[in-house]
Amino acid sequence: MDQRTEHLLTAPALPLLVSLSIPSSIAFIVQSTVSLTEVWYVGQLGSTPLAAMALVFPMLMLMQMLSVGALGNAVSSAIARALGAGDRDRAEQLMWHGLALAIAGPITLLIAFLISGKFFLSLLGGSGAILELAFAYSAVLFGGSVTIWIMGVGSSIFRGLGDMRYPARMMIIGSLIQVPLSGALVLGYFGSPKLGLLGAAISVIATSALMSVVIVLRLVRAELPANLRLSKAVFRLRHFNDIGRVALPASLSPISTVATILILTGLVGQFGEQALAGYGIGSRIEFLMSSLIFGIGAAMTSVVGTSIGAQNADRAEEVGWVGAGMSFVLGGVIGTLLAVFPHIWIPIFTDDPVVYDTAKRFIQIVGPCLAIHGVGWALYFASQGAGAMRGPVTALIARPLIAVGAATLLLGPFDLGLTGIFLGAVGGMLAYTVIITASVRGGAWRRQVPVSP
Repeated sequence: MDQRTEHLLTAPALPLLVSLSIPSSIAFIVQSTVSLTEVWYVGQLGSTPLAAMALVFPMLMLMQMLSVGALGNAVSSAIARALGAGDRDRAEQLMWHGLALAIAGPITLLIAFLISGKFFLSLLGGSGAILELAFAYSAVLFGGSVTIWIMGVGSSIFRGLGDMRYPARMMIIGSLIQVPLSGALVLGYFGSPKLGLLGAAISVIATSALMSVVIVLRLVRAELPANLRLSKAVFRLRHFNDIGRVALPASLSPISTVATILILTGLVGQFGEQALAGYGIGSRIEFLMSSLIFGIGAAMTSVVGTSIGAQNADRAEEVGWVGAGMSFVLGGVIGTLLAVFPHIWIPIFTDDPVVYDTAKRFIQIVGPCLAIHGVGWALYFASQGAGAMRGPVTALIARPLIAVGAATLLLGPFDLGLTGIFLGAVGGMLAYTVIITASVRGGAWRRQVPVSP
């Protein structure tokens, strides 16, 4: 067993998770700031491009969560379990399987979008100029999304190897490139052509392509616990199954999250373009929070996966509860601050009073509840590391059902308007956390420990 793997199995849980989480959390903060910067850029173009961006945002989030959260974490988990068991050959073969899936995934989504994308966007309330702009923006994103997937899975391979710092550095470097590039392409800075909303999509793809090349080259050339060797590019069904048994159930997470946001977006759309734009700002803040928790969750996936591979369930559960506590504190502090001081950050994105009011109501209802939801997020990522997905799948199915059911009830019979929609979103979050927590306490991770021959 290499020194890095030994450290993951023996170091005190809290200092270990803090040290592993900080690079990823900082990187995701920076990346999420880029996302918010793009909202600011597009906001300078008027409410129509901003509303079109809000329509597309759930699909963009779906793509990113599938590539990094579902497939990426599944690859990270499989590699971590292989190294925990001392099997370097299997870890290196799994790298190739992960990258192959990173090519197949975006092609599948592109085909689905070309078939039903415009109809889907119209269901969310898009029409006229907003619908046409949203469709064009989506077409560019999905058309070049293979670069986003390869970057996400390549970064996850490093996390499976126990290296959180390198992918974090690459995310930060990519963000530093994307911010000025996006400004140039969206608003025509530095003498560039002013492409409007389409410029935001092109900047994401171009930056991801560059980072993908750099990441893959390091996997080949650097001295790592396992490397991307051409001799290991032998594809076997059992390795696809090893990744798929986590990735397929985990795919329900972004589908559940995006389905919830999509339906709630449709409900909010009934209140007009400005309300839709305000909800778009608020939902991006929720996505920022999930990105922060992902920094902790990525570390938990690697450490819990390594512990399960080494047949140490006690270690896995210890890391899980410590990480859940960290996420509770982080979610509570940030969510509450955003809710208490909306007048500081919302005006950065809009000066429209209706847009402001919608974003303010959203964050004041959802923000304080992000502490509890942070626990669910963290334990979900750790469950991926353990390969125990039954509880998370149940939670993922329950979340949209409860959120949409409650929102519809509060919007209809109780006539609470936008407030009712946002309270429904909170109900879905709470149900999600309760179900996943009960699964872990019930011993779901322990049942994944390999039985010694």
